[in-house]
Amino acid sequence: MAPIGIAVNVKPHVPEGHTLAVEADRLGVHSLWSPEAWGYDALTPLAYLAGQTKTAKLGTGIVQLGARTPALLAMSAMSMQALSGGRFILGMGASGPQVMEGWHGVRFAKPIARTRETIEIIRTVTRGDRLSHEGQIYPLPLPDSEGRAIRSTEQPVDVPIYLAALGPANLALTGELADGWIGNSFLPESGEVFFDPIRAAAERVGRSFKDLDLMVAVSAEFTDDVDGAARRHADGYAFTFGAMGSAKKNFYNDAFARQGFGEDIAEVQRLWLEGDREAAAARVPTEIGLKTNLVGTPDLIRERLALYRDAGVTTLRVSLAGEDVDAKLQTLGTLLDLARSLG
Repeated sequence: MAPIGIAVNVKPHVPEGHTLAVEADRLGVHSLWSPEAWGYDALTPLAYLAGQTKTAKLGTGIVQLGARTPALLAMSAMSMQALSGGRFILGMGASGPQVMEGWHGVRFAKPIARTRETIEIIRTVTRGDRLSHEGQIYPLPLPDSEGRAIRSTEQPVDVPIYLAALGPANLALTGELADGWIGNSFLPESGEVFFDPIRAAAERVGRSFKDLDLMVAVSAEFTDDVDGAARRHADGYAFTFGAMGSAKKNFYNDAFARQGFGEDIAEVQRLWLEGDREAAAARVPTEIGLKTNLVGTPDLIRERLALYRDAGVTTLRVSLAGEDVDAKLQTLGTLLDLARSLG
């Protein structure tokens, strides 16, 4: 069985982040991932790193669908493939109504249809076909317009597409159309909650589940104080459960509920929305902080790596603990050694 891949979250906007990215590339990580929330964009940092790194793949984690037209996203992806020598991965996701409607001014409507149509349009453009698309969200050329079905002026190029997905419908879409999955809120002990919909959809359209790169986000921290570290990571989930979504819809909460934490998460959300954030943090089960991350001694973390691998995860996208870049690189080096030892 192949060793599990290690990817790293990076922000090369400051010297420490740049050093981490370049050194992680030198150490042989699977890929480097640039975030996009409501600060920096995900693509520009990777264009910079394309000229600073040699072997690591470069992924957006994640571009927010609706913030750019599908054609512009395809153009950016093609530019990144050219600049990186074919190392680019387009990681994308629907985000949520708070960001899309509050930040981008785009209605968060029909996210599954928007995701499907965006993938279809990107594939059309990158194949070199004329862009004609009959869709609910993106009818192209626009009806009753002077628009024309245009073909890209550049050569066709393959662009791997990874979907950030948590709900069953979006997971099924991943299995049907995507090259990889970007996951979180994931416990390897209940991985089938995520993988069963992906596998079923892939098989339904004649694809192999094994061909997908299944990537899960974790934090990595080597420590002898396992309980204390797990508690700190659990506390951090209070914001996720209480604020990353509305009172009616929170994709993260739903994902944990499907893994058996429904009552706990509902109580955390209630406390947060009532304004008692300290109580909300204390109410998050320590088990969540422990089992969704790599926390503990090298032996314990090696055991967790094996659990992820045996559950079907192929790559872990890691946020590295450490007070400075040297400490983070030490964590990364040890983690890479442990992951390779599983091969």
